[in-house]
Amino acid sequence: MKVLVSDALSEKGIEIMRKMGLDVEVKTKLGPDELLKAIPDYDGLVVRSATKVTEKVIKIATRLKVIGRAGSGLDNVDLSAATKRGIVVMNTPGGNTVTTAEHTMALIFSLVRMVPQATASIKAGKWEKNKFMGMELYNKTLGIIGIGQIGSYVTKLAQGAQMQVIAYDPYLSEENAKKMGVELVGLNDLYRRSDIISVHVPMTAETKSLINAEAIGKMKDGVRIVNCARGGIVNEKDLFDALVKGKVAGAAMDVFEQEPVDPKNPLLTLDTVICTPHIGAATNEAQENVALAIAEQIADYLIRGVVRGAVNIPSVPADLLPKIQPYLALAEKLGAFLSQSHEGGPEQLTIEYRGEVANLMTAPVTVAAIKGLLTPILEEPVNYVNAPIVAKERGIEIKEIKSAEAGEFTSLVILKVKTRSSKASVSGTLYNRKDSRIVEIDGLSMEVVPEGQMLLMINDDQPGVIGNIGRLLGDNHVNISRMQLGREHAGGKAISVVGIDSPVTPDLLGKLKKLPHVLSAKLIKL
Repeated sequence: MKVLVSDALSEKGIEIMRKMGLDVEVKTKLGPDELLKAIPDYDGLVVRSATKVTEKVIKIATRLKVIGRAGSGLDNVDLSAATKRGIVVMNTPGGNTVTTAEHTMALIFSLVRMVPQATASIKAGKWEKNKFMGMELYNKTLGIIGIGQIGSYVTKLAQGAQMQVIAYDPYLSEENAKKMGVELVGLNDLYRRSDIISVHVPMTAETKSLINAEAIGKMKDGVRIVNCARGGIVNEKDLFDALVKGKVAGAAMDVFEQEPVDPKNPLLTLDTVICTPHIGAATNEAQENVALAIAEQIADYLIRGVVRGAVNIPSVPADLLPKIQPYLALAEKLGAFLSQSHEGGPEQLTIEYRGEVANLMTAPVTVAAIKGLLTPILEEPVNYVNAPIVAKERGIEIKEIKSAEAGEFTSLVILKVKTRSSKASVSGTLYNRKDSRIVEIDGLSMEVVPEGQMLLMINDDQPGVIGNIGRLLGDNHVNISRMQLGREHAGGKAISVVGIDSPVTPDLLGKLKKLPHVLSAKLIKL
């Protein structure tokens, strides 16, 4: 078996693969054409962030069986194309947690004591003691948006500095927050009370420009903002304006909307901004950890057929995979749909298997459902290996129920989520034993193709609602690909699931919510 390492990787990782019998070739800094020419000769590919594993690369990689990412992010790998080709994609979640959290705290300390500015001043031949008056962290309030693995570790470090930590995370239980010594608050309350705000959430339609002019207006005068998560969560133009006006006293950025950052970015002109070139995970320890982990995972798979750390397939015996694979896809889509369609931190997830599916190995299907539920709401990657652990850490109870009866369906998979204040459910089945379909949402029967971008609209069953939705989308050049409807009874509550071909902006989503008889509108991506 031949493995190509196309980005810089610790020599120890390379030696692990070679000792286990793999033929490893290291060819870094390959251009796109050079990669296309080389890739057909390899069974495995190990990358970091530089190599772009596009659909074109995957299509021509006829021998490729596994792609390993030494790190957590998979922005540079076309996961959909790899999955369609049956190529296993692996990563190393958790390897960068401590490093990224420490970098966040390093930026916070540097920000409040103006360390980079003072260093630059001295190197310029100055001695400006009075210019760099800092702020103590002792007894200050740190507001963390998103308490995943990185946010949790930032919490520990901040508490070590005697800071008070408050957090917004609708998917973390009160019980777990108390164990961490964190006060859970609403987002507006966090804005109002925090001296420093640090974001640790994934980049989604909901979190894009989360920190914008409106949000900043709700914050304390003199607040400081830190972003070591993803570029675009903080609206850079709005942040610049707030820094110029003095509303925000300072900002620390490891990530930007455009990377590499444009040298003309206005934020770079301000002394109140400190920044680093996306190096949150850049330590020798973290890079060696992920290199060793991905090397062992690649070797285990190619030599022994053991799947560990895969993001697109669980560990399932090869002879059973063809039967289980369609249910894995269905369960993951049901979980992702449920996560994006309902608010509140899940305390319990129940998966019911009815009919033929109840006789299969359902443990991997349950893991797929958990992965689907958690992926849209967490910053750190969730895969088939760590999903149950992440759910347990967040205090989510998992239940399985099996029944031979499936009503009018051959098989039925039902996901039910219970939060502190609400319950929600979604049911799905397979058409032709392979095509996923949602057949019920919160007790309302309908048939939904769970793919692409969709609008989930809850409305009163009144004339004109559908026409208003279509007209508003049309006026904004958003094409409707499909539409499914369901209702309790005439004049009661109704649900519309509208498939769309192009993204819906937050502004347009707000206009949809204000239409007559529309109770709610959410954007869902599957």
